[in-house]
Amino acid sequence: MPEYPTALGASTRDTITLLGHDLARDVMGQVGFGELAFWLATQRRPSTGETRVFEAVLAALADHGFTPTAITARLTYLSAPESVQGALAAGLLGGGSRFLGVTEDCGRFLHEQLAGRQLPADDGGWDAIALEVVAAQREAKRFVPGLGHHVHKDGDPRTPRLFEIAREEGLEGPHLRLFAAIGRVHPQVLGKTLPLNGAGVCGAALADLGLPMELLRGFALLARTAGLIGQLAEELRDPVANDIFLSVDFNNVSVPPSPYGGHDG
Repeated sequence: MPEYPTALGASTRDTITLLGHDLARDVMGQVGFGELAFWLATQRRPSTGETRVFEAVLAALADHGFTPTAITARLTYLSAPESVQGALAAGLLGGGSRFLGVTEDCGRFLHEQLAGRQLPADDGGWDAIALEVVAAQREAKRFVPGLGHHVHKDGDPRTPRLFEIAREEGLEGPHLRLFAAIGRVHPQVLGKTLPLNGAGVCGAALADLGLPMELLRGFALLARTAGLIGQLAEELRDPVANDIFLSVDFNNVSVPPSPYGGHDG
């Protein structure tokens, strides 16, 4: 008979084990959901400080107003109220390079920039690396992930708070240190000051926790799932999706077709 080994969940007739522990006796009522999510992903139980930083990231990413992900979930629920799972999935599918995906993009970017480098001992050394990194991105005509925000142009309030929590727990690692340095030096290269956004600092914090780079977006989606449930609950109480739909439907303007690419015949 084939065997399919797993260190996660397994069941017998009388018991359920999870991560090698009895689910009912040792996990339920004993382990918080954020701690469990970290444990499931890493298969090691996080420290109290790691749990605090991780849960701060989840809180930071749970909801940010009427973003495209929230609007999509609400409109999908309007169209298919029998499918809560469809509305949630629709919202999560919108987690990409502009919303939510920045968490993964920033974490990966910082990780790549740190690969093979000797880590500096002070802020001056980090600033030197950051100058090199930002200059290389500008030369290549690429954005620095995590830099800039369409609303919080004078500073994302999540960013300093997450830095503060990481420092309090002794978990401000090289990814956060480099991200902070990018925040300090980028005006010298770009000629303007941009905020370090919350999604980016979340990616740096997750990377410093040693979580898999390939799963960073998954943690952002985990957080946003809670936010989307909140959006759907509010839609049930105070619906706006139909107003959004009718606003577009009643205010569309017919124009001549425009061929893709805009080339003249």
